[in-house]
Amino acid sequence: MKKYAYYELSVIQYILLIHGTQVGIGVLTIPRELAEQAGTDGWISLFIGWAAAVLVSLVTTNMMKRYPDKTIIDIFHLLLGKYLGKVATILMAMYFAIASIVFIANTTAIINVWILSQTPAYIIVALFAIPAYMVVQGGMRVIGRYSELVFYLTLWMPLVLATALKDAHWLHLLPLIKEGWMPILTASQTTILSFLGFEMAYFVYPFLQKKQYASIGIVVANTLTLLVYLYITIICFAFFCPDEIVEYVWPTLNLWKVIEYRFLERIDIIFLAFYLFILSTTALPYLYFTVFSTSQLFNSRDHRKHLWVLLTLITVMAWVYTPSFIDLKKMTQTWSYAGLIFAYLLPLLAWGPIWLSKRAGGKEA
Repeated sequence: MKKYAYYELSVIQYILLIHGTQVGIGVLTIPRELAEQAGTDGWISLFIGWAAAVLVSLVTTNMMKRYPDKTIIDIFHLLLGKYLGKVATILMAMYFAIASIVFIANTTAIINVWILSQTPAYIIVALFAIPAYMVVQGGMRVIGRYSELVFYLTLWMPLVLATALKDAHWLHLLPLIKEGWMPILTASQTTILSFLGFEMAYFVYPFLQKKQYASIGIVVANTLTLLVYLYITIICFAFFCPDEIVEYVWPTLNLWKVIEYRFLERIDIIFLAFYLFILSTTALPYLYFTVFSTSQLFNSRDHRKHLWVLLTLITVMAWVYTPSFIDLKKMTQTWSYAGLIFAYLLPLLAWGPIWLSKRAGGKEA
C-alpha cells in the first residue's frame, strides 16, 4: 500500500501547485529588479533563469523516480542513517520555515502599505493564520485543489492588465542588448531565484497519481511561471520609462493603479485583494512542508498540532517585531541564498549517491 495514497494529486494539481509556489512576491518586484541590473533588456534574463530551473527540475524528478513512494525526508533517513537523517530533516524544516516567514512578512508589508495602513502587523498575520490553518490542516490534496481553484479565479488578471498596453511605448525596449550580454547575465541571478518553488518536487512527487508525467508536469509549471514573469515584465518595461521603473518598490502594483474604468477607479485594490490568494498559494505549501518535516522528525502522523504551534509563533513574532523594508530585503536575500543550496545544489549533490546506491542494491531497499 502506498504511504501517501490518501493525499494523491492529479497532474494538473501537481503543475499548478508548483507554479503557484513560484509565482509570489516575484511578480510584484521582478520588473524593478531586472531594470536595476540590465535595463529594459532584463526580460531576456528570464529565459536563462527558466533554463536553469528546468534543468535542475528534471534532475530532481529523475532523482525522485528512483524512490517513487518516498519524500526527500524518507530518502535522507535511508541514505544518511538515523541521526544524520534527522539533522538533514531539521535543516529542511528550517528552510521551509524561513520561506514561510519571509512570504508572510512581505505579504503583511504590502497589505500595510496599500490597504490597511493603520492596522498592526500582528493583526494581519493573525487574520491570515486562520484560513491558512483551515487549508493546510487538510494536507496535500486540499492544498493542491486550492492551488487549482486560485489559478482559475485569477485568470481575468492578465486580460485586465492588457488594457494598459494602449499607453505603452514599445520604443523603451529598443535597441536590444544595448549594453551587451554582461548585464543580462548578471540579472540572470535574480531570475534564477525567482523560479524557486520547483523544489516542492522533493515532497510532491510521491503524492502524484501518474508519476510518468512528473517531468513533463514540472517543465509545464516552470514554463507557466516564465510566461507570467515575461508578460508582467514586458508590460512594465513598455509602460514605464526606464529611469522611472527603478523608483517603484512594487512596479506591478503601480501599473494597476493607473488602470481605471468609468464605474471603478481603484482597481488596484481589487487586484491586490485577489492577489492575496496567489500569495497564499506560495506561502501555504511552505507552511505545510515545514510542519510535515517536523512531524516526521517526531514520528507524528498528525501535523495539525505542529501547524498550530508554527502559526502561533509567527503571529507572536509579528507582535514583538515588525521588520522594515531593509530588513525584509535582507530576509528575502537570506531565503534566496538558502534556496540556491536546497533547490539548485542539493539535487546535483544527491544525484550521485542515489544513483550509486541504487546501482549497488539493484533494487529499492
